[in-house]
Amino acid sequence: MAGPDDPTDAPYTPCATRIPADISRPDRILGPFTARQTATLAVAAVVVYGGWWATRPFMAPLAYAALVVPIAGASAALALGRREGIGLDRFLLAALTHACTPKRRVHAPEGVPPLPDIVPARWAKSAGPSVAAMRMPYDGIAAGGVLDLGSGGKAAVAECSTVNFELRSAAEQQGLSAAFARWLNSLTGSTQLLVRCHRIDLAPLVDNLQHHAAALPHPALERAARDHADFLSELALSRDLLGRQTLLIAREETPAGESRRRSGREGRALQRLEEAARALAPAEINVTAMDSQRSAELLSAACNPNTPTRTDDRLEGDV
Repeated sequence: MAGPDDPTDAPYTPCATRIPADISRPDRILGPFTARQTATLAVAAVVVYGGWWATRPFMAPLAYAALVVPIAGASAALALGRREGIGLDRFLLAALTHACTPKRRVHAPEGVPPLPDIVPARWAKSAGPSVAAMRMPYDGIAAGGVLDLGSGGKAAVAECSTVNFELRSAAEQQGLSAAFARWLNSLTGSTQLLVRCHRIDLAPLVDNLQHHAAALPHPALERAARDHADFLSELALSRDLLGRQTLLIAREETPAGESRRRSGREGRALQRLEEAARALAPAEINVTAMDSQRSAELLSAACNPNTPTRTDDRLEGDV
């Protein structure tokens, strides 16, 4: 029986756990400004000053100031503004790239052939923009399930189990948080935690129950198994079943000038997953690296989100 000084009986109190700072944050080289912001503001200042120097013989300073205020304001907003967690200049560049990218793409490694000459021009015009070949951001999957990102390096993917944090005591929560913080402090490269939502297909589970129900040792168990199969069938027809999958991605970039085939980044990416599995074990998180087949299925599901995921292929998670 727990004593009065047992920490598990103490009321919940918030605990602070130190985690590393954002190591990807750009350095400040001039006051609060980064190198990109400094360059943008410097170019804008040179253009404004050069314009004033060229127009001062025939334009009043007040008129020139009224003319360049919108330009200076736009340059300052472009350099200092942020949207969706990134700089406004990068956000506008991404928006421009998206606007110029074809929206209709198909899987055609050999290229998209043009329409035959027998197709009337008005039909081709009414069909909308022509399709373009889809270029995936990876070049292939290695035998160990490591993704080849081309010039972006290598990426190894693992699936993580979940932990019910709210039902733990204060001491257990503090232990789990400390174990997770220790793993964060041990990171030596780019790491991503991705939580994706996907549809669940209960048909394999229903077929399995119906197939093995007759082999149960008691008729009551057989009836219970068939009733449960009927319940799952009705549930799949009446509800849109969704599941969550937590993925851990370890990425190893290929330095400039280093051979992609002999860089050894695949082994290092898999080694980082093994290190993550050992570091997250005290936090009761199971990390299972994906092989080539599961990595291919994951990429296929990412390209077609409406594809249901088999229930027997998932780890423990929220449904």
